[in-house]
Amino acid sequence: MTLAELVQVTSLLGLPKYTARQIAQWVYVKRVRSIDEMTNLSKSAREQLKSAYVVGGEPPVHAMSSVDGTVKYLFRVDDANTVESVFIPEEGRATLCVSSQVGCKMNCRFCMTGKQGFSVNLTVNQILNQILSLPEHEQLTNVVLMGMGEPMDNIDNVLKALEIITADYGLGWSPKRVTVSTVGIRKGLQRFLDESQCHLAVSMHSPIAAQRAELMPAERAYPIAELVELLRNHDWSGQRRLSFEYIVFKDYNDSLTYAKEVARLLRGLECRVNLIRFHAIPNVDLQTTEMERMVSFRDYLTHHGVFATIRASRGEDIFAACGMLSTAQKEQNEK
Repeated sequence: MTLAELVQVTSLLGLPKYTARQIAQWVYVKRVRSIDEMTNLSKSAREQLKSAYVVGGEPPVHAMSSVDGTVKYLFRVDDANTVESVFIPEEGRATLCVSSQVGCKMNCRFCMTGKQGFSVNLTVNQILNQILSLPEHEQLTNVVLMGMGEPMDNIDNVLKALEIITADYGLGWSPKRVTVSTVGIRKGLQRFLDESQCHLAVSMHSPIAAQRAELMPAERAYPIAELVELLRNHDWSGQRRLSFEYIVFKDYNDSLTYAKEVARLLRGLECRVNLIRFHAIPNVDLQTTEMERMVSFRDYLTHHGVFATIRASRGEDIFAACGMLSTAQKEQNEK
Protein backbone atom coordinates (compact mmCIF):
# COMPACT_ATOMS: atom_id res chain seq x y z
CA MET A 1 0.00 0.00 0.00
CA THR A 2 0.99 3.62 -0.50
CA LEU A 3 1.32 5.86 2.54
CA ALA A 4 -2.05 7.45 1.74
CA GLU A 5 -3.67 4.01 1.76
CA LEU A 6 -1.96 3.09 5.02
CA VAL A 7 -3.33 6.30 6.54
CA GLN A 8 -6.82 5.16 5.51
CA VAL A 9 -6.19 1.79 7.18
CA THR A 10 -5.09 3.34 10.45
CA SER A 11 -8.05 5.74 10.35
CA LEU A 12 -10.53 2.90 9.86
CA LEU A 13 -9.00 1.02 12.77
CA GLY A 14 -8.93 4.08 15.01
CA LEU A 15 -5.14 4.09 15.25
CA PRO A 16 -3.00 7.24 15.42
CA LYS A 17 -2.17 8.70 12.00
CA TYR A 18 1.59 8.35 12.59
CA THR A 19 1.12 4.59 12.78
CA ALA A 20 0.83 4.54 8.97
CA ARG A 21 4.44 5.71 8.52
CA GLN A 22 5.59 3.22 11.15
CA ILE A 23 3.95 0.39 9.18
CA ALA A 24 5.57 1.61 5.95
CA GLN A 25 8.96 1.64 7.72
CA TRP A 26 8.51 -1.96 8.85
CA VAL A 27 7.34 -3.22 5.46
CA TYR A 28 9.56 -1.31 3.01
CA VAL A 29 12.70 -0.50 5.00
CA LYS A 30 12.98 -3.29 7.57
CA ARG A 31 11.30 -5.81 5.25
CA VAL A 32 9.39 -7.70 7.97
CA ARG A 33 7.33 -10.74 6.98
CA SER A 34 4.64 -10.52 9.66
CA ILE A 35 2.69 -7.88 11.57
CA ASP A 36 3.90 -9.42 14.84
CA GLU A 37 7.40 -8.13 14.00
CA MET A 38 6.19 -4.51 14.11
CA THR A 39 7.30 -4.16 17.70
CA ASN A 40 6.88 -0.39 18.12
CA LEU A 41 3.13 -0.83 17.52
CA SER A 42 1.06 -1.71 20.57
CA LYS A 43 -0.09 -5.29 20.92
CA SER A 44 -3.72 -4.24 20.45
CA ALA A 45 -2.81 -2.34 17.25
CA ARG A 46 -1.02 -5.39 15.91
CA GLU A 47 -4.02 -7.58 16.69
CA GLN A 48 -6.33 -5.14 14.90
CA LEU A 49 -4.09 -5.14 11.85
CA LYS A 50 -3.79 -8.93 11.84
CA SER A 51 -7.57 -9.30 11.84
CA ALA A 52 -7.79 -7.79 8.34
CA TYR A 53 -4.33 -7.57 6.77
CA VAL A 54 -1.12 -9.46 6.02
CA VAL A 55 2.28 -8.12 4.98
CA GLY A 56 1.94 -10.02 1.69
CA GLY A 57 5.44 -11.25 0.90
CA GLU A 58 5.72 -14.53 -1.01
CA PRO A 59 9.11 -16.09 -1.82
CA PRO A 60 9.82 -17.40 -5.33
CA VAL A 61 8.74 -20.98 -5.95
CA HIS A 62 11.57 -21.83 -8.33
CA ALA A 63 14.96 -20.51 -9.46
CA MET A 64 17.15 -21.31 -12.45
CA SER A 65 20.77 -20.13 -12.78
CA SER A 66 22.64 -19.31 -15.99
CA VAL A 67 26.31 -19.98 -16.69
CA ASP A 68 26.79 -16.18 -16.77
CA GLY A 69 25.39 -15.65 -13.26
CA THR A 70 21.91 -14.55 -14.28
CA VAL A 71 19.13 -16.07 -12.16
CA LYS A 72 15.53 -16.48 -13.33
CA TYR A 73 12.91 -16.64 -10.58
CA LEU A 74 9.37 -17.95 -10.77
CA PHE A 75 6.74 -16.34 -8.53
CA ARG A 76 3.24 -17.69 -7.95
CA VAL A 77 0.47 -15.23 -8.78
CA ASP A 78 -2.58 -17.37 -8.02
CA ASP A 79 -3.66 -20.99 -8.35
CA ALA A 80 -3.57 -20.78 -12.15
CA ASN A 81 -0.76 -18.34 -12.92
CA THR A 82 2.92 -17.72 -12.33
CA VAL A 83 5.28 -14.96 -13.46
CA GLU A 84 9.02 -14.74 -14.12
CA SER A 85 11.59 -12.13 -13.16
CA VAL A 86 15.32 -12.07 -13.86
CA PHE A 87 18.21 -11.05 -11.59
CA ILE A 88 21.23 -9.85 -13.60
CA PRO A 89 24.44 -9.30 -11.58
CA GLU A 90 27.29 -7.35 -13.14
CA GLU A 91 30.46 -5.75 -11.83
CA GLY A 92 29.37 -2.81 -9.68
CA ARG A 93 25.72 -3.23 -10.66
CA ALA A 94 22.80 -5.63 -10.11
CA THR A 95 19.58 -5.30 -12.09
CA LEU A 96 16.21 -6.98 -11.65
CA CYS A 97 13.97 -7.37 -14.70
CA VAL A 98 10.44 -7.16 -13.30
CA SER A 99 7.16 -8.33 -14.86
CA SER A 100 3.89 -6.36 -14.82
CA GLN A 101 1.46 -8.93 -16.31
CA VAL A 102 1.07 -12.66 -16.72
CA GLY A 103 1.41 -12.96 -20.49
CA CYS A 104 0.83 -9.97 -22.75
CA LYS A 105 -1.79 -8.63 -25.17
CA MET A 106 0.71 -7.07 -27.57
CA ASN A 107 1.64 -10.32 -29.41
CA CYS A 108 4.96 -9.08 -30.77
CA ARG A 109 6.26 -11.53 -33.34
CA PHE A 110 9.67 -12.02 -31.67
CA CYS A 111 8.49 -12.41 -28.06
CA MET A 112 7.62 -15.63 -26.22
CA THR A 113 5.54 -13.75 -23.64
CA GLY A 114 3.29 -12.49 -26.45
CA LYS A 115 2.87 -16.02 -27.78
CA GLN A 116 1.58 -17.00 -24.35
CA GLY A 117 -1.38 -14.62 -24.63
CA PHE A 118 -2.69 -12.49 -21.79
CA SER A 119 -3.91 -13.90 -18.47
CA VAL A 120 -4.03 -11.21 -15.78
CA ASN A 121 -2.60 -7.89 -14.62
CA LEU A 122 -0.27 -8.11 -11.65
CA THR A 123 -1.35 -6.23 -8.54
CA VAL A 124 0.88 -3.66 -6.88
CA ASN A 125 1.79 -6.31 -4.32
CA GLN A 126 2.73 -8.84 -7.01
CA ILE A 127 4.93 -6.29 -8.80
CA LEU A 128 6.70 -5.20 -5.61
CA ASN A 129 6.98 -8.76 -4.30
CA GLN A 130 9.39 -9.58 -7.13
CA ILE A 131 11.73 -6.96 -5.62
CA LEU A 132 11.11 -7.36 -1.90
CA SER A 133 11.12 -11.18 -1.90
CA LEU A 134 14.15 -11.50 -4.16
CA PRO A 135 16.86 -13.42 -2.28
CA GLU A 136 19.42 -10.87 -3.55
CA HIS A 137 17.25 -7.81 -2.85
CA GLU A 138 19.97 -6.10 -0.79
CA GLN A 139 22.33 -6.22 -3.81
CA LEU A 140 19.95 -4.47 -6.21
CA THR A 141 21.07 -1.22 -7.80
CA ASN A 142 18.50 -1.02 -10.63
CA VAL A 143 15.06 -2.23 -11.62
CA VAL A 144 13.74 -2.44 -15.19
CA LEU A 145 10.10 -3.16 -15.93
CA MET A 146 11.00 -5.11 -19.07
CA GLY A 147 9.80 -8.54 -18.02
CA MET A 148 6.52 -10.20 -18.91
CA GLY A 149 3.71 -7.87 -19.98
CA GLU A 150 3.21 -4.30 -21.17
CA PRO A 151 3.54 -1.88 -18.22
CA MET A 152 1.39 0.83 -19.80
CA ASP A 153 -1.44 -1.70 -20.14
CA ASN A 154 -1.43 -2.02 -16.33
CA ILE A 155 -0.69 1.63 -15.65
CA ASP A 156 -2.63 2.12 -12.39
CA ASN A 157 -0.77 -0.66 -10.60
CA VAL A 158 2.57 0.18 -12.22
CA LEU A 159 2.41 3.84 -11.20
CA LYS A 160 1.49 2.92 -7.64
CA ALA A 161 4.39 0.46 -7.50
CA LEU A 162 6.75 3.14 -8.87
CA GLU A 163 5.56 5.57 -6.20
CA ILE A 164 6.38 3.08 -3.45
CA ILE A 165 9.78 2.25 -4.98
CA THR A 166 10.79 5.92 -5.17
CA ALA A 167 8.99 7.49 -2.17
CA ASP A 168 10.81 8.40 1.05
CA TYR A 169 8.33 6.27 3.02
CA GLY A 170 8.96 3.32 0.68
CA LEU A 171 12.16 1.97 -0.81
CA GLY A 172 13.50 5.50 -1.22
CA TRP A 173 15.15 4.81 -4.58
CA SER A 174 16.04 7.56 -7.01
CA PRO A 175 13.83 7.39 -10.15
CA LYS A 176 17.13 7.19 -12.06
CA ARG A 177 17.45 3.60 -10.85
CA VAL A 178 14.19 2.53 -12.52
CA THR A 179 13.43 2.11 -16.24
CA VAL A 180 10.01 1.26 -17.66
CA SER A 181 9.62 -0.24 -21.14
CA THR A 182 6.66 0.13 -23.48
CA VAL A 183 5.50 -0.49 -27.04
CA GLY A 184 3.89 2.93 -26.75
CA ILE A 185 0.31 2.65 -25.48
CA ARG A 186 -0.53 6.32 -25.63
CA LYS A 187 -2.88 6.81 -22.68
CA GLY A 188 -0.68 4.90 -20.26
CA LEU A 189 2.47 6.49 -21.66
CA GLN A 190 1.11 10.01 -21.17
CA ARG A 191 0.25 9.23 -17.55
CA PHE A 192 3.69 7.73 -16.99
CA LEU A 193 5.37 10.84 -18.38
CA ASP A 194 3.19 13.12 -16.24
CA GLU A 195 3.14 11.14 -12.99
CA SER A 196 6.61 9.56 -12.77
CA GLN A 197 10.22 10.62 -13.19
CA CYS A 198 11.56 7.14 -13.97
CA HIS A 199 13.49 6.45 -17.17
CA LEU A 200 11.58 5.38 -20.29
CA ALA A 201 12.50 2.75 -22.90
CA VAL A 202 10.38 2.54 -26.07
CA SER A 203 10.31 -0.64 -28.17
CA MET A 204 11.03 0.47 -31.74
CA HIS A 205 12.60 -2.52 -33.56
CA SER A 206 11.97 -0.88 -36.93
CA PRO A 207 11.72 2.76 -38.05
CA ILE A 208 9.49 1.74 -40.98
CA ALA A 209 5.79 1.73 -40.06
CA ALA A 210 4.76 -1.21 -42.28
CA GLN A 211 7.65 -3.37 -41.09
CA ARG A 212 7.14 -2.42 -37.44
CA ALA A 213 3.51 -3.47 -37.82
CA GLU A 214 4.68 -6.89 -39.03
CA LEU A 215 6.77 -7.22 -35.89
CA MET A 216 4.45 -5.42 -33.49
CA PRO A 217 0.69 -5.24 -34.08
CA ALA A 218 0.60 -2.26 -31.67
CA GLU A 219 2.14 -0.11 -34.45
CA ARG A 220 -1.30 0.07 -36.10
CA ALA A 221 -2.79 1.78 -33.04
CA TYR A 222 0.33 3.54 -31.79
CA PRO A 223 2.55 4.49 -34.78
CA ILE A 224 6.21 4.98 -33.97
CA ALA A 225 6.23 8.34 -35.77
CA GLU A 226 3.44 9.64 -33.52
CA LEU A 227 5.18 8.28 -30.42
CA VAL A 228 8.40 10.07 -31.34
CA GLU A 229 6.45 13.30 -31.89
CA LEU A 230 4.80 12.93 -28.47
CA LEU A 231 8.20 12.41 -26.88
CA ARG A 232 9.69 15.39 -28.72
CA ASN A 233 7.09 17.61 -27.08
CA HIS A 234 7.81 16.33 -23.58
CA ASP A 235 10.15 18.25 -21.27
CA TRP A 236 13.20 16.01 -20.76
CA SER A 237 15.07 18.48 -18.61
CA GLY A 238 16.75 17.01 -15.57
CA GLN A 239 18.27 13.55 -15.44
CA ARG A 240 15.41 11.50 -16.83
CA ARG A 241 16.55 9.33 -19.74
CA LEU A 242 14.79 8.29 -22.93
CA SER A 243 15.95 5.24 -24.86
CA PHE A 244 14.72 3.16 -27.78
CA GLU A 245 15.05 -0.62 -27.90
CA TYR A 246 15.98 -2.11 -31.27
CA ILE A 247 16.24 -5.89 -31.70
CA VAL A 248 18.42 -6.55 -34.72
CA PHE A 249 17.26 -9.33 -37.07
CA LYS A 250 19.41 -10.81 -39.83
CA ASP A 251 18.59 -9.54 -43.35
CA TYR A 252 15.44 -7.89 -42.00
CA ASN A 253 16.27 -4.65 -40.19
CA ASP A 254 20.06 -4.80 -39.85
CA SER A 255 21.31 -2.88 -42.89
CA LEU A 256 22.57 0.69 -42.89
CA THR A 257 19.40 1.66 -44.77
CA TYR A 258 17.53 1.08 -41.52
CA ALA A 259 20.19 2.81 -39.47
CA LYS A 260 19.74 5.84 -41.72
CA GLU A 261 15.97 5.80 -41.11
CA VAL A 262 16.44 5.48 -37.34
CA ALA A 263 18.79 8.47 -37.39
CA ARG A 264 16.30 10.46 -39.46
CA LEU A 265 13.37 9.56 -37.17
CA LEU A 266 15.22 10.49 -33.98
CA ARG A 267 17.13 13.50 -35.28
CA GLY A 268 17.30 16.23 -32.65
CA LEU A 269 15.76 14.11 -29.89
CA GLU A 270 17.91 13.62 -26.80
CA CYS A 271 17.92 9.84 -26.47
CA ARG A 272 19.90 6.66 -26.88
CA VAL A 273 19.32 3.52 -28.93
CA ASN A 274 19.96 0.11 -27.37
CA LEU A 275 20.73 -2.51 -30.00
CA ILE A 276 19.72 -5.99 -28.83
CA ARG A 277 20.73 -9.33 -30.26
CA PHE A 278 17.73 -11.47 -31.23
CA HIS A 279 17.34 -14.60 -29.14
CA ALA A 280 15.74 -17.30 -31.25
CA ILE A 281 12.41 -18.63 -30.00
CA PRO A 282 10.35 -21.60 -31.23
CA ASN A 283 8.23 -21.27 -34.39
CA VAL A 284 9.55 -17.83 -35.35
CA ASP A 285 11.48 -17.54 -38.63
CA LEU A 286 13.49 -14.45 -37.66
CA GLN A 287 17.24 -14.96 -37.29
CA THR A 288 20.09 -13.53 -35.24
CA THR A 289 22.36 -11.17 -37.14
CA GLU A 290 26.15 -11.08 -37.02
CA MET A 291 27.90 -8.90 -34.44
CA GLU A 292 29.76 -7.10 -37.23
CA ARG A 293 26.48 -5.78 -38.62
CA MET A 294 25.38 -4.64 -35.17
CA VAL A 295 28.67 -2.80 -34.73
CA SER A 296 28.26 -1.12 -38.14
CA PHE A 297 24.68 -0.17 -37.24
CA ARG A 298 25.81 1.29 -33.90
CA ASP A 299 28.68 3.20 -35.45
CA TYR A 300 26.47 4.71 -38.15
CA LEU A 301 24.02 6.00 -35.53
CA THR A 302 26.80 7.35 -33.34
CA HIS A 303 28.45 9.13 -36.26
CA HIS A 304 25.11 10.70 -37.15
CA GLY A 305 24.30 12.15 -33.76
CA VAL A 306 22.36 9.31 -32.13
CA PHE A 307 24.08 7.71 -29.13
CA ALA A 308 23.84 3.93 -29.52
CA THR A 309 25.01 0.91 -27.55
CA ILE A 310 24.94 -2.85 -28.02
CA ARG A 311 23.32 -4.48 -25.03
CA ALA A 312 25.14 -7.49 -23.61
CA SER A 313 23.04 -10.65 -23.83
CA ARG A 314 22.45 -12.41 -20.51
CA GLY A 315 20.70 -15.61 -19.47
CA GLU A 316 19.95 -17.03 -22.92
CA ASP A 317 20.73 -20.59 -21.80
CA ILE A 318 17.91 -20.48 -19.23
CA PHE A 319 15.43 -18.61 -21.49
CA ALA A 320 15.88 -15.46 -19.41
CA ALA A 321 17.12 -13.11 -22.14
CA CYS A 322 15.12 -10.38 -23.85
CA GLY A 323 11.89 -11.72 -25.37
CA MET A 324 12.28 -15.22 -23.91
CA LEU A 325 10.15 -15.06 -20.74
CA SER A 326 7.09 -17.31 -20.69
CA THR A 327 5.22 -19.32 -18.08
CA ALA A 328 2.71 -20.90 -20.46
CA GLN A 329 4.31 -24.36 -20.45
CA LYS A 330 4.90 -24.33 -16.69
CA GLU A 331 1.27 -23.48 -16.02
CA GLN A 332 0.06 -26.08 -18.51
CA ASN A 333 2.19 -28.75 -16.83
CA GLU A 334 0.65 -27.95 -13.45
CA LYS A 335 -2.94 -28.33 -14.66
